[in-house]
Amino acid sequence: MTDESPLRRPPFPRSPRSDRPADDRHTSGASTAAPSGRAGRLVPAALIVLSAVPMAAGAVRLTELTGGAEITPENARFFAAPLPVVLHILSVCLYSVLGAFQFAPAFRRRRPGRHRVVGRLLVPCGLVAALSGLWMTLFYPRPDGDGDLLTGFRLLFGSAMALAVVLGFAAIRRRDVARHRAWMIRGYAIGLGAGTQVLTHLPWVLVFGTPGELPRALLMAAGWMINVAVAEWVIRRRPATRPAPLPSPAGAPAGGPGRR
Repeated sequence: MTDESPLRRPPFPRSPRSDRPADDRHTSGASTAAPSGRAGRLVPAALIVLSAVPMAAGAVRLTELTGGAEITPENARFFAAPLPVVLHILSVCLYSVLGAFQFAPAFRRRRPGRHRVVGRLLVPCGLVAALSGLWMTLFYPRPDGDGDLLTGFRLLFGSAMALAVVLGFAAIRRRDVARHRAWMIRGYAIGLGAGTQVLTHLPWVLVFGTPGELPRALLMAAGWMINVAVAEWVIRRRPATRPAPLPSPAGAPAGGPGRR
């Protein structure tokens, strides 16, 4: 039998692109995990940036209500009943900022206690944001440009957000983490609709000017639908990479000791 016999193999399988044994390549996975760690930090930042314009608009509204601004036909409804809009703005800001960090894998993995504490705060914030939005839709006088179609969209998505938060809370009470995650992603996506609506309105305003009643309703609905579609993609997508299996010990079957 010569040295070139196929029965004689090196002690470790070698990569065609590297002279290192497979064992060494497996243990060097920390470098391949770096991009996903950076992506995990970018997700909360991107969500906060998306919500920046609506939060800035809310801050301006609060300044009007607390700073003695002049009452105009556009803001008179808020001065007549300020509590719902104040609750809505504060709850949406907390929900948007704190909720963004809940979707960072590193935060959930390294600080599970804080994740639970923040989650207990986000549930009432999400419900207050949704229910106050529904109250304003039903009882505030409609501003110019809002019609029946937009009112219907607001009632639909506001109710869906409240339902998603309740179902997500109920799921975690049953220790059903997968359904909890899915429903909370859906609720957060709807709650962040105002940020995406800025993006859907911007091209129309630049080209055609202020949208009319029908275009405005459709552009608002588009912002919610884009977020819901992205949320469903995030929920259903599989991990981009899977950890490589450990190499079998010399002489063991390829499927491990349990397979024959």
